[in-house]
Amino acid sequence: MIRRTLAAAALAATALLALPAAAQDKPKELVVGIATFLSGPASVFGVPGKNAADLFFEEVNAKGGILGVPVKPVYVDEGAGTNQLISEYRRVVQDQGAQVMFGAISSGSCNALAPVAEDLKVVNIMWDCGTQTIFEDGKWKYSVRTQGHAGAEMMATLLYLMKVKPDFKTIAVVNQDYAWGRESWALFQAGLKALKPDVKIVAELFPKFGAPDFSTEITRLSALRPDVVLSTSWGGDLDTFVQQAAARGLLKQSTFVLPLAESSMERLGAVMPEGVIVGGRGDHYFLHPKHKNSAEMQSFVKKYKEKTNVYPIYPTFHMNQAVTGLVKAYEKASAAAGGKWPTKEQVIAAFEGLEFKSLTGTITVREDHQGLEDQLLGTTKRVPEYPFAVYDNMALYPGKLVTTPVGQKSLEWFAKVSQDLVNDKSIETFTYSK
Repeated sequence: MIRRTLAAAALAATALLALPAAAQDKPKELVVGIATFLSGPASVFGVPGKNAADLFFEEVNAKGGILGVPVKPVYVDEGAGTNQLISEYRRVVQDQGAQVMFGAISSGSCNALAPVAEDLKVVNIMWDCGTQTIFEDGKWKYSVRTQGHAGAEMMATLLYLMKVKPDFKTIAVVNQDYAWGRESWALFQAGLKALKPDVKIVAELFPKFGAPDFSTEITRLSALRPDVVLSTSWGGDLDTFVQQAAARGLLKQSTFVLPLAESSMERLGAVMPEGVIVGGRGDHYFLHPKHKNSAEMQSFVKKYKEKTNVYPIYPTFHMNQAVTGLVKAYEKASAAAGGKWPTKEQVIAAFEGLEFKSLTGTITVREDHQGLEDQLLGTTKRVPEYPFAVYDNMALYPGKLVTTPVGQKSLEWFAKVSQDLVNDKSIETFTYSK
């Protein structure tokens, strides 16, 4: 009799395991782990991202949480190194019960965490990293990116340069010597060869990451006098390079193209002159020509400046997209589940084809889990309203126009870009106004 009872219990347990995942009861709270740089040179992006997350989740909880469940953000320092990051990522999921993770800023971190998310079966939102290869070279069920990638950023930069300075004949690059610096230049160079094969690359300079002195590079550029100088550097490296180049008059000698300079403009203040081409890894800009006067933007800028005493930069907008996308995905998944609390699998499935409004536009997540976001480029201008340079002569590139199509590799797509893209009618243009 005992044997038959145990056998029946075992059979029932096996049958339960075989059932498909069903909607779950609402938890008391939704733990969201957020990997961001809280230390090290990349903290100039990571700390603003955390500050923004605090504000956005406070707003979400003030409205009742996600589907009535309060959100509890838990932060992991990405600056501790990859091994420690992976360990902490696992701990937050396994010990603190996180059902969602935001990971991360560094492309290396995103590549390292994607397989961990698969192993843990946790929803993983790549909230800031830019590597274009992650969904081109792999397929990750539990990971999704709520913003564009390096391919879109570099394509928009290339198209803008070709539009505003089509007659340049020489170019030099000064990029940080690590994966981002090398890969972003490879993309840009492939597109440049397709659109302007006669251009001469006079120097390819890759100073050490974190270099305190760029006198060697600046001396060489001063002698070569290239028409264009491209640098996809960021943070303290970019600040130092611009300061030292400006002191030597180099920024007036060549047209500088700085696709990540939006995050440095307030820190650089009066050092940044007019005439520099700048971008912000998307359409992220607190003076966005279409959205600067919206109630949402003005409220965010006011709250963020009160909290930090500075204006928001692009990581804060990326965080907005991750938080908003998460809320909308839960709502979509719950609706599909008849109003019940959705499973993690239902949430990640809801991201496919999801469209939602951000502070600066509309984000669409494709079937390959890659987000489409517009790209905003401009040329610096000095105005009395701000003690730092602002964007003028702006161009807004639709995300679909500048993002590598599904199933294609970015490097190959860049090599086939045509002149038609430079003058595409979907590109909107704007000038600075108060």
